[in-house]
Parts: sequence; C-alpha cells; structure tokens
Amino acid sequence: MRRLAAIGAAGDAGEVAVPAAHGADCAQGRSPSPCRLIDICAAWDTGVFLSAADWEGAPSGVARRRLNEAERLSSVREAELERLEAARPRWPGSGERDPVLRMARLQPPPWVHAVLLLCFLGLGGAIQIPMDPSIQNELSQPPTITKQSVKDHIVDPRDNILIECEAKGNPAPSFHWTRNSRFFNVAKDPRVSMRRRSGTLVIDFRSGGRPEEYEGEYQCFARNKFGTALSNRIRLQVSKSPLWPKESLDPVVVQEGAPLTLQCNPPPGLPSPVIFWMSSSMEPITQDKRVSQGHNGDLYFSNVMVQDMQTDYSCNARFHFTHTIQQKNPFTLKVLTNHPYNDSSLRNHPDMYSARGVAERTPSFMYPQGTVSSQMVLRGTDLLLECIASGVPTPDIAWYKKGGDLPSDKAKFENFNKALRITNVSEEDSGEYFCLASNKMGSIRHTISVRVKAAPYWLDEPKNLILAPGEDGRLVCRASGNPKPTVQWMVNGEPLQSAPPNPNREVAGDTIIFRDTQISSRAVYQCNTSNEHGYLLANAFVSVLDVPPRMLSPRNQLIRVILYNRTRLDCPFFGSPIPTLRWFKNGQGSNLDGGNYHVYENGSLEIKMIRKEDQGIYTCVATNILGKAENQVRLEVKDPTRIYRMPEDQIVKRGTTVQLECRVKHDPSLKLTVSWLKDDEPLYIGNRMKKEDDSLTIFGVAERDQGSYTCFASTELDQDLAKAYLTVLADQTTPTNRLAALPKGRPDRPRDLELTDLAERSVRLTWIPGDDNNSPITDYVVQFEEDQFQPGVWHDHSKFPGSVNSAVLRLSPYVNYQFRVIAVNEVGSSHPSLPSERYRTSGAPPESNPGDVRGEGTRKNNMEITWTPMNATSAFGPNLRYIVKWRRREARETWNNVTVWGSRYVVGQTPVYVPYEIRVQAENDFGKGPEPDTVIGYSGEDYPRAAPTDVKIRVLNSTAISLQWNRVYSDTVQGQLREYRAYYWRESSLLKNLWVSQKRQQASFPGDRLRGVVSRLFPYSNYKLEMVVVNGRGDGPRTETKEFTTPEGVPSAPRRFRVRQPNLEIINLEWDHPEHPNGILIGYSLRYMAFNGTKVGKQIVENFSPNQTKFTVQRADPVSRYRFTLSARTQVGSGEAVTEESPAPPNEATPTAAYTNNQADIATQGWFIGLMCAIALLVLILLIVCFIKRSRGGKYPVREKKDVPLGPEDPKEEDGSFDYSDEDNKPLQGSQTSLDGTIKQQESDDSLVDYGEGGEGQFNEDGSFIGQYTVKKDKEETEGNESSEATSPVNAIYSLA
Repeated sequence: MRRLAAIGAAGDAGEVAVPAAHGADCAQGRSPSPCRLIDICAAWDTGVFLSAADWEGAPSGVARRRLNEAERLSSVREAELERLEAARPRWPGSGERDPVLRMARLQPPPWVHAVLLLCFLGLGGAIQIPMDPSIQNELSQPPTITKQSVKDHIVDPRDNILIECEAKGNPAPSFHWTRNSRFFNVAKDPRVSMRRRSGTLVIDFRSGGRPEEYEGEYQCFARNKFGTALSNRIRLQVSKSPLWPKESLDPVVVQEGAPLTLQCNPPPGLPSPVIFWMSSSMEPITQDKRVSQGHNGDLYFSNVMVQDMQTDYSCNARFHFTHTIQQKNPFTLKVLTNHPYNDSSLRNHPDMYSARGVAERTPSFMYPQGTVSSQMVLRGTDLLLECIASGVPTPDIAWYKKGGDLPSDKAKFENFNKALRITNVSEEDSGEYFCLASNKMGSIRHTISVRVKAAPYWLDEPKNLILAPGEDGRLVCRASGNPKPTVQWMVNGEPLQSAPPNPNREVAGDTIIFRDTQISSRAVYQCNTSNEHGYLLANAFVSVLDVPPRMLSPRNQLIRVILYNRTRLDCPFFGSPIPTLRWFKNGQGSNLDGGNYHVYENGSLEIKMIRKEDQGIYTCVATNILGKAENQVRLEVKDPTRIYRMPEDQIVKRGTTVQLECRVKHDPSLKLTVSWLKDDEPLYIGNRMKKEDDSLTIFGVAERDQGSYTCFASTELDQDLAKAYLTVLADQTTPTNRLAALPKGRPDRPRDLELTDLAERSVRLTWIPGDDNNSPITDYVVQFEEDQFQPGVWHDHSKFPGSVNSAVLRLSPYVNYQFRVIAVNEVGSSHPSLPSERYRTSGAPPESNPGDVRGEGTRKNNMEITWTPMNATSAFGPNLRYIVKWRRREARETWNNVTVWGSRYVVGQTPVYVPYEIRVQAENDFGKGPEPDTVIGYSGEDYPRAAPTDVKIRVLNSTAISLQWNRVYSDTVQGQLREYRAYYWRESSLLKNLWVSQKRQQASFPGDRLRGVVSRLFPYSNYKLEMVVVNGRGDGPRTETKEFTTPEGVPSAPRRFRVRQPNLEIINLEWDHPEHPNGILIGYSLRYMAFNGTKVGKQIVENFSPNQTKFTVQRADPVSRYRFTLSARTQVGSGEAVTEESPAPPNEATPTAAYTNNQADIATQGWFIGLMCAIALLVLILLIVCFIKRSRGGKYPVREKKDVPLGPEDPKEEDGSFDYSDEDNKPLQGSQTSLDGTIKQQESDDSLVDYGEGGEGQFNEDGSFIGQYTVKKDKEETEGNESSEATSPVNAIYSLA
C-alpha cells in the first residue's frame, strides 16, 4: 500500500455558506491570485456554497465536481501562501485568501466587480471607485473620453463621413465640436448630425453635397458640471485618386549593355497608390537583380539586353479606397546590338556579355546619385535604404553599418538585396550605412547617414486621480522625443495660465501637485506634449470624494474550515477617506492581533493554525471620519478527512475473489464521498465488482483487473487518498511440480510459410508454430529480405503476439520481398523459419525525399551537398535518383539543378561562404517524389582577412589580464566566426638568472565577443601577446605584438621541508627555496606549536631572512610533538605554506629523522626495501649452507685443496668428500655447536664480529665456517678479498646491523 495524499481540498482555508436571504447574491469565492476576497462565496453551480438549509440536499454530482476541483488544488502548499503574501499589494478594503475550491460558473453579483477592481488596481496614493452600479450611480465623476477617431482620418468620398467621439461620466456628459479651432455648429448644417448619447458626428451625403467641403481639423469636447475632456485633433481628409495625365511616349532607344531608367511619376493620391509594372497585355514584368522596381516606382535596368525588347512596359497605380487601377501609356524599347542574330544561342553562354560584344564595366549607382546621402526616419517606423547600381556584369549589392553589425532581429533585405529595411527603428539604429556594389570589374560604395528623430512618446502618462478631502496627490505628464517635446497643461480645455488661480495647486514642469484638496478642486486636466514631428494629448481628471465606509460583501457569512489548517478572513469595503479595519471575536474583547492571529496592513485577518477554540463569530469594523460599517463572519471548525485503514498490495490467482479495504474517518457534519480509480482513471463498477462504504470487492479476478487501485475519499472541504497494486497470476492447469520437472527450451522454428491475399501494398503471411518446448511463445518476429539494395540482409518488419499465426503485412512499392518468422519465449529466440516465396510489389513514385540534407564547403570555392540515401522500402521504383537543386539565398537566382545517382554532389566555383538554398528530391521511373523542403547550406570558408583592432590589455592581478578589442567586419571573416584567439608567451622573468619557458599558449573566446580574460599567468614576468580571428578554415592574420608585465605575486611553497630529530633535546629544520618565487623573496615565516594528544601549546612565530634555510628548535620537554608551518614571503604577502610534524617519541634511544613529502623516509623507499630483501636472502642462503655443513659433522670438500687425488682406499662419501672429524675440526674455544649448526656464545662476551673483522690469518682452514674449504670456483672468487668479512654470514649480518 502506498499512501499518496492527505490534504484539504480547500487549500488551507475552508468554504463558505451564505444564509438563504443572500444565497442568490453569492458568486465569489477564494482565488489563487495574490489579491483575494473574503471567504464568502464560490462555485455557483456546484453547491459548495449554499444556503444553510440547502446543505443537506446537495446532489451527488456536486460532490463529484468538488472532488475534481480538489484534485487540481491539492498541490498548493504553505510556501505558495507565503510567496503570495509577500507580493500582495496594499489598498483599502482589499481581500486576501488562501487557495480554495474555485468553481464559479455563473455571473457574480455587482459587488464582486467592485472587489475585483480593487484587487487589480493599486491605489498609488489614490482611491479606486468600485464598479458596483449602486456606488457608480451615487458618486460623481468628471467626463472621460472612451473612444475617438484616429488623428489622420482619411475617408472614402463615396460613403458617409463618421467622426467618432464617446465619453463617460456622472452625470452623463454633453458634447460639442470645433472645426479648425472654431466652434462647429452642428444644428445649422442639415447634413451633420450627432448620435444619441454620444458625440460621434455623422455627415450624410445621400441628399447631395461634396465631401471635400468638410475637410479640416476637428476636436471633440465632452463636458459635465465637474469638468471638460478633449479628444485628439482629428484631421479629416477625403481620399483622392486622380487620373493619369495623357502623354505620348516615343520608343526608348538604348545600346545593349547600357543602363536604363523608366520613370513612373504617378499622380499624387491620398493615400499614396501602390505601384507595379506590367505589359500592355497585363502580363507582369519579370524582375531580378538586373531588372527591378525602385521604391519610388521607377523601373531600373542595370544593363539592357536584347530580350528586353520582347515586351513593352507600363506603370500601374492601384488606389486603396476606390480599388481602381490606373495604367500609364506603355514604354517600348529599341535595343541597339552588335549581334542581332543567334540571340538564343548566346543567351546561355558562360560569358554572355563578351560573346555579344558588350563591353564589361565597373558598377555605378543609378539611385541614389553620388557617393554620400542622408536620410531621416522617425522612431518606431520602418527605415528603408535603397541602392540600385548599373554595370556589366550585373553588380551584387551588399549592406554594412559602420562601427557595428546590422540588427539581425530587425533587418531584412528586399528587392534582390537592393533595399535594406529595418523595422521599428530606435535611436541606436542611427549612424552611417553603406551599400557596396561589386562585379568582377570592381566595386563602388555609397554611404547613407541615417538620423533617427522621434515624435513624442509617453514615459509617464497622466492617470485619473481620486482623493479624499484634505489629501495630497499629483498628476505626472512625462514624455520623450527628438527634439525634446514641450509640455502644455490645460484644465477643462483651457490653458492653465488663463484658469482661475487655485492655492492648492502647484505646477512644476511636467507635474501638477495638489495639496489639501477640497470638493471644489474637481476638474479635468489635459497634458499636451509636442514637437515638430507630432503631439500627444492625454486627459486626467481630479475627483474629490467624501464617502462614509461601506461593506461590499454579503452579511452574516458562514465559513467552514478544516482543523489545523490556515485560513484568512477578508472584509472588502469602500470609503473616502480610506477607512481603517479592525477585527473582534464574539462581539467582545480587544482588537485581534498577535499570537495565532495576524492582521495584514490591508485589513485581512489570518488565523495561522485553526483550533477548535477558534470557532465563533468574527466582526470586522471599517471606520473613517464620516462613520463606520461592520460585517460578521461565522467560523466553523471541522475534523479532517483521513483514511485510517488503507488498501494493501495483493497477489491473487485468476478466478478468485479479492477485497480492497478503505476505511475513512471524517467530520460527521460533512458529506463523505468515496470513489475508486484504476490506473489513475475512474473505475467502472461492473457486475463483477461491489463497492461498499469501506471496501471494494472484485469477484472472479481476471488478467485485465491487474493494476493500481486508488481509494479517493473527499468532502466539501478536504480529501485523502491511498493506493495499492493488484497482481493477477495466470491460471496454470498443469500441476506445478510437473512443470518444474520439465526442462524449458527455446521454441522450434515456425514452418510452412504461406503468402495469401496478395495486394498492391499488403499481403497476408500465415505460418505453423513450432513446439514451444515447455515455455509458451510470447512473440513472433517477422523479417524480410529484398534482393535489390541489400540482398541477403534480413530486416525486422513487424512483431506479433504469440497467440497468432497469421498477420497482414504492410508493404512498400517495388520491393521484391521474401519473409521469415522467428518465435520468441522467455528462454530465447528460435532459429528463423525457412524463407517464404518471393513477392514483388508494383512500383510508384516516391512518397518521401532523402533526409539529413546538408550543404558544406570542403574548399573555399565549393559546396558539397550530401544526404542520406533512401533504402529499398522507400525507393518505390527502379532507377532511384535524386534531383539536386541549389541557388544563392540572397540573390534569389533561378534554380540550378542536376540529377545524381549517389549521395553527394559538389558545386564548384562558389563565392566564399555565402548561403545557398538547397533542395533534394527523389525520383524513380514512375515519377518524382513530393516537393522537398528547402535547406540552407554554405559554401566553403576562406581564412579571415582582418585581425582585431584596438587591442587593449589591462592587468587584473599577478596571474590574470583583461583583453578588449574591436570586432572585425563580417565581410572580412570569410566564414563562420568561431572565436577570437589570443596567443601569448612568457618572454622573461623580472628575476635575474631565472630561466623561463617561452612556449606559446593560447586563450580562446568563442563567439562574437569583445572582451575576455587570460588567466594562469606567471607573476613578475614579461609577456607578449597577439590576437587573431578564427573561422572554420583557421586563423586569420595576427595583430601587432603587444607587451605587458605581470606584477609581483606570492611565492609557491618552500621545497623539501625536512624535520629531523637527532635526540630528545633539539629538532633540526631544513628547507630549499620555492620553485616559483613569483617575485623578490624578503624572507620566510615559521609558525610552530607543541601538542600532546588534545593539548595544544602556544603558537610561536619566527621570521627568517631570504637566505636562511636552516633552523634549530630547543624542545621544552621530551614527550610533546611539534607541528611546523613554513611559508615564503614577498612584498605582496606570504605564499603557499607547507606543514610537517616532528616524529613521535622513539621507544629506544636511537636517533630518528622525519622527512617531508618532498624528502620521504628512506625506510619507505622502494629501492631500499629491495636492497634489504636481497641482502636478507643472501644471508639466509649462507646460513642454510652453513647448517648443512655443520650437520654433516665437518665434511668439507678438500679436493681442490690437495694436490694428490683420492685413492680407492680412501673413505669417500657419495658427494666426493671424506670425514674430516679429527681434533682440528673442533669448535673454537669458548663456544659450542648447537643442534641446528649455529654457534652460541659460552661464558664469553666476545663476539664473532671481533674475529670476523680481523685479518686473513685469523680464521683460515681450522677456524672459519666456510672459509677456504670450498670448491675451486668459490676459492677463486674469495681469494681476492682482503678481509673475511664478506665470506662470513655472521659478519654479514653484523655488518648490515
């Protein structure tokens, strides 16, 4: 069993019941938004908040909807409440609630609108008027313009004229108009009328009249007794579509290859017409980078070709309002050429111009003229820059911005790269732009200086101000523009200077300050801010209200909450001045605050943890200087809903009966609903199931009953749930012991494959299963093989359950299929079946195209197009091939195409790193595949042509520097900018005679960055640095070498710090200079202290000169150990420290020595251990030989010692030695031979060492253990020794000691 949740569905609060008298007005409950209302109402159609009499009769569907909502809100936690509280705005009468059930479906009563308005509008020092109609009707309000026509109002002359102006206020405002700043008497003109309850003007021309007579500037005034509001100045203009003047156009004669401009000069219209070029037969003129239309409507030919005579050219103007198109008389061209014949044969010539005798020439600009021009654009509009050039061949146009990049998110190229459009222009878009026109003969540049101006735009638009008598407030009108706009204040439509003086009002530039406002201060203020490019007009009224407190929620509410949860009681109210709110319990006692209660500044009362004693009646009282109002809330505390006996995980056999328990404890006054889920979905209770209040019973369990079961218990206020998993075992008819005795194996292969129901795209495959070998077959895997692309290779086709032996297989066109089947059980897979007969499907055009299409350059002048070839099942027909298309992306050229049978194609002679549009389409003998997607590829990269400029170095510290540089122009990168890279090397150290490595290092700064940091430098050193730009091809040229010096740093740790203890009185310290001084050493600092177990002595500090590398410490006592910390110092400070401890006190009086990790103890060195082992082994061998000789009673080989050979009469041993046991072979005097052949001291303090170290004559034939009684080889090896020490094992042992 797994318990999943036990949380109140009501969040942390509860729910509300409203008495029947007010039940119809209840529509608002708690909201999870930061601003909440009082716990009074929610969920109209759910019955969660009903009248007290209706609770018992709530329908069952209500509880189900509550349950769903409870699930949605069960994840709300205390942390969310705290976060919402921190973000809660402050305003009078605002409500705050914890998240609870929110299921409102019907229209809430008016008071809810009032509270919602107060929730979402902060006061900001002013009062917000609720939307409650009863309050709205009682409170006076100056007029406010709610709808008006646009400033530039262009109308269709065929329709009636409508100039909109609508406003609201209390009392309802009246309207009048001015035309051209003079009063416009609507009553005197029979064609003009004003809509009822509105200021909208309607000018009717059904009875005649000319619309042009009413053109002018109109302004609407909305007025009531509290002030006057103004509309914008509306400029009324009538649309015009004048006719084209009649003119006779002579044929235009031009030499082939020369530039040509056909001027349109459309008639001026309002608004301006849309221009386009067509032939006189209404065929559109094909435009490309050679022939295109300019923004002014003219048609430009960069160079004229003979084929341009094949049509005529007519300029057309389409007018917006009349939806008419006017056509200018067409131009006809006469092109003079040197090759009037064979035109079609030369059109596709690789050098068409030379073949036709047209002289190639450098580009020149047709528009704009010259090399420099300027353009002004307003902020927020679109900037359109245009460059049209002539030349042979046709020039390419590229755009740049001096000192920066084009704004990629706003810039786009139009008209075959001849126009640059930047949308939504801002001040940072000003500067110098230049277009570069180039062909193989050369290039020219035109610079356009762009100045961005701005009509006024709001920074702080004035807002309506509602104050209580005696309060202060302000209106702020702040706008920006270029040039800086001027601010003019008006009151009720009149300049503020001419208005009656008001001692409570002060004007400070763009702000009007009100102090100690009174009822007489009510008015509508206008702020007009303007410059030469436009104006802004805003209305803001000042209203002074004097309203006693008023409660906005129903009275005598019932709130029910769960024990130990948190809840918040809110009391929405309204009043002016802003009332204060206090809470009381049971009509007595002091104001509730502190302890378990917390009152927020907006008046909400929070009970942190509900207890039984918190049940009662709570009263909220709102008070201001005009009176007070109060409301009551009855709080009921309910017990939580808990599952105390939860369902358990069970494993049952198929066909048995299972019972899942779920016993719930809940508050008896709340209606309990228990439901079940299976696999997190609602459980359908069928005939085999029985649901009771505390259990779920399943009769005749089947495999489909397996899964997770969730018991879900809920009331109107909270919920709990618990989960268990039911496992169903399959029914086994064979006895278990028999199954266990039978061995299991892989299934036998299927057999007798048969193909039936042959169709164009499918076939039925049938087989006979093999023996399952005591393990049921779980799956069949169908495989196929085709003999065209990969003959002999089998591929998985599909997988089927082990219970079937026939399946319909989906096939692809034009594949010669052969199938086989593999059976699978828990042991493994069978051998494949014998293949079926072959079946070839009919062909069809491909239904897909190759994937993973890419275009990448392998050299600087090519682009390799690659793709993943299609397999046999997607070829769909014979002779699968690929149609490869490409064209330059920016130039929008015609598509180049080639047919390829492989999976790659290389496009040659490409410009360096330009984007291409690529398409690869599959085709077979039956047709082409679908239209392919367009992929963007790039031609090859070349090495960058420029290096970063203005490289600046700033030293950050002794090991790091900061770099800053100017970016290179994008056209010099000649590829994708990978990174900026800095190469640097250490030239020398500032310390004399210190060798440094001058190996070059590098630091990379990926992307288009302008700064970076180089770290891990050596202090106190001279460095050199160069920078390059890196693209996919490699490094660009390097900048000039920069030099810098790193300052002095702290040194590294002293090397080989050694601690030696020759006796119990002193400790010797030795060390070497740091490996990296990183500056001029000024000395060493030694800190040490004595310690004995957990006791630590006083720390002692010693400072030494930079040349001192030894120090002796006098021990205070022979027991304590010492801990030493040593560091070197420069002027910057102390460097890395090294710490060592003195050795532990030895058990014997033998002096010991300790070494640091720089000089390890010799006893732990590998070479020393190996040497000692070798010596010990040698001594062991010698002792064994000695023991053998002694144990044999003194048998020595003396064959080499005597000149005479042994006779047959000599007593021989098998090994060639005789018994030499006379008195000469007795042990030394004062010693005896032990049983193991060793020599023991007897009544003597003499040691064998004393004898072993003697001369050659001390121990010879009758005194040594081995001595000279060895074979000849041993004798020869030892004859050269001047001492017998090496030949005596005892001497060897003592020598080592």
